[in-house]
Amino acid sequence: MDDIIKWLPRMRVVLFGATGMVGQGVLRECLRDGAVTQVVCVGRTPMGLREAKVEELVTADLFELDRIQDRLRGLDACFFCLGVSSSGMSEEDYRRLTYDLTLSVAGVLVRGNPGMTFVYVSGAGTDSSERGRSPWARVKGATENALLRLPFKAAFMFRPGVIVPLDGIQSKTAGYRVFYTALGRLLAPLQRLFPRSMSTTRSIGLAMLAVARHGAKSPILGPADIHAAASLGATPTSIDPMGEAG
Repeated sequence: MDDIIKWLPRMRVVLFGATGMVGQGVLRECLRDGAVTQVVCVGRTPMGLREAKVEELVTADLFELDRIQDRLRGLDACFFCLGVSSSGMSEEDYRRLTYDLTLSVAGVLVRGNPGMTFVYVSGAGTDSSERGRSPWARVKGATENALLRLPFKAAFMFRPGVIVPLDGIQSKTAGYRVFYTALGRLLAPLQRLFPRSMSTTRSIGLAMLAVARHGAKSPILGPADIHAAASLGATPTSIDPMGEAG
């Protein structure tokens, strides 16, 4: 196993949204990956996580990353897992916290890391035309399109559909916790029955590592693409004794 890991490219990654449901899954897989040497977690509040590979950068305003730009250099990938629900929010406010914030962060990162791969968690139903009826879908589509125009080494948009939390991970959103509790053990079999509609926190993390290393055929990945990429993202340290990734 050590010989296989030795030949994998070493990666330093930056993670936004590490305390959210998706971010927790991505962080877990980064920590389990023997070729990921450092995970820089950027957020507004400290996590208090004691892990040798984790560096926390706490900043009160994520729109002001220029202040810590020197600490955001030499990175191979960004896993952007921040997101807000559009429920009860005006399109203007949603756009600021989705489009404006994401592009502000990406702009800082691309200036200091032209060889970076940027992976963005978007959503199923995103409107790439930016002309549909749904405000949130238009905003997400505009965000994806703008990211793809930036001069990163590569950029990938993840549209995971319904997300199944694994490994004890829970959503911070009360409504989502109720949803997951109600479905309970049905979530895993449903994910196997409808692989084109559902993803897991584990598969999203593994797939992000895979596209950061190897790229993907398309810049936009749905649940089936995420599941396929996840099988490539597992290093020997990510394989359990039963032979299943994660």
